[in-house]
Amino acid sequence: MKKIEIPAPLIPHTGFVPELIARHAEHNSARPSLIQDERAVSWGEVHQHMNCIANGLIALGIEKGDRVALLSRNSIEYSEALVGVLAAGACAVPLPIMVSSEALEMMMRDSGSRVLLVSAAYRSAVEGFVGGLEALLPGGCIGLDFESEGWAGLERWREENDASPPGIAIEKTDDFNIMYSSGTTGVPKGILHNHSIRAVMGDGIALLGFDRDTVNLVSTPLYSNTTITAWLPTIHTGGTNLIMSKFDARRSLELIQQHGVTTAMMVPVQYERIMQLDDFSAFDLGSLKLKLCTSAPLRYRTKQWIRSNLPGDMIEIYGLTEGGITTMLDVNRYPDKLESVGQPVPGCEIRVIDEQGRELGPGETGEIVGRAPFMMLGYVNREQETAKTVWCDVEGRPFIRSGDIGRVDADGFIFLSDRQKDVIISGGMNIDATDLERGLSRHPQVLDVAVIGVPSQRWGEEPLALVVLEPSATVTETELMVWGNERLGKSQRIGRVEKRAELPKSDIGKILKRQLRDPYWK
Repeated sequence: MKKIEIPAPLIPHTGFVPELIARHAEHNSARPSLIQDERAVSWGEVHQHMNCIANGLIALGIEKGDRVALLSRNSIEYSEALVGVLAAGACAVPLPIMVSSEALEMMMRDSGSRVLLVSAAYRSAVEGFVGGLEALLPGGCIGLDFESEGWAGLERWREENDASPPGIAIEKTDDFNIMYSSGTTGVPKGILHNHSIRAVMGDGIALLGFDRDTVNLVSTPLYSNTTITAWLPTIHTGGTNLIMSKFDARRSLELIQQHGVTTAMMVPVQYERIMQLDDFSAFDLGSLKLKLCTSAPLRYRTKQWIRSNLPGDMIEIYGLTEGGITTMLDVNRYPDKLESVGQPVPGCEIRVIDEQGRELGPGETGEIVGRAPFMMLGYVNREQETAKTVWCDVEGRPFIRSGDIGRVDADGFIFLSDRQKDVIISGGMNIDATDLERGLSRHPQVLDVAVIGVPSQRWGEEPLALVVLEPSATVTETELMVWGNERLGKSQRIGRVEKRAELPKSDIGKILKRQLRDPYWK
């Protein structure tokens, strides 16, 4: 495939994941690398297991650049298998768990994965098609936590292999992973990153305060770029990744208190669930030094609550799995910019363009595009789709198109309006759903809100607000619509409000607006 040209990093990287793990094993062998429940694995053990897995994959026939797929909830075994794949010189393909068997088969075929590592919980999702995968190597089905006919058990299989380094030299241009998009707007696409991109990301995020004493709470899936954002710098600095297989708000606070968690990457819905705990104040969270949030809009009210109730710095990150765009907002430092997503990080160039691809000036609203040393190489097997997501400036330099509408203020802060596909055209006027959502979310009885365009005989389409209210809420749908419209501009009007018990979300907290819209348009 033709790959996107990526700019050089500002500073040299400290190393690639396999060599960093070897370094930590040499100098800090007994320190914990991974913790899950009551089990801890040291850097020395992770290094040994990584090598055994890498040598086992090579013995199966894995060659440099081959793809290896993983399907599981977060676990110690998953994390060790992932770094073992990298140490073998292969490209990891972490598959999402919340998709159909048909989608999983498509991803396996699309990636050409030659080995599949699966946990018992998802074995049934793949057994219907795994036997027909032509690319799969003999013996290429491995159970992360089980063994049976046709499936080698990871622990026994791993121990049969040599623990010495596999001797594979990792180059910066070697493929690191293929991450499939969440599929909230259509068929998932495989996003390809190399080791250089991930090294730049790991070193860059580490500058926020990661070090050898970091205890990072891993509460989002390892197949998500959200999770990698904090998982990688913890590996880079030799800290400890504390793994949750599935998020629970109260349990997350218990773990922070029990293990002295210093860093946590959470998505907005996780912070919101913590906010709703009646006994929140009973937990000692004083160890927290850094909180991160990304993947979906973090509401103004949620940011205010975090500033007032959770210790440590709070950084909101806006970015794409495709890369090119990364901004950060220091919530504690810039209380007057809470409705923005912050400023571009060093090495990231942001532009705003109109529908014709012309660059716009400061304060003008258009599509956000960006360029940085951490850009994807492209979509696997989809050169046309890759070409569509690239905009080139007058010098011919490629920028990644975000599909997000926004503007840059005089201080360089990015303010997002909406997704291009979520803009509602009502009576010939463009209405940004995000503006309406932002307004309604400030009502004290509103927990969550999504605004979508629905058919209207009078206007073509009109904004419908779907709201989740506090359990004790007394406000009616009509009262909420009036309250919201009184606070919006004349061209921004909510047509109707409907109460919902909950809103459908992806496994990293993105509202699935396509699911909300479809019933109205059918």
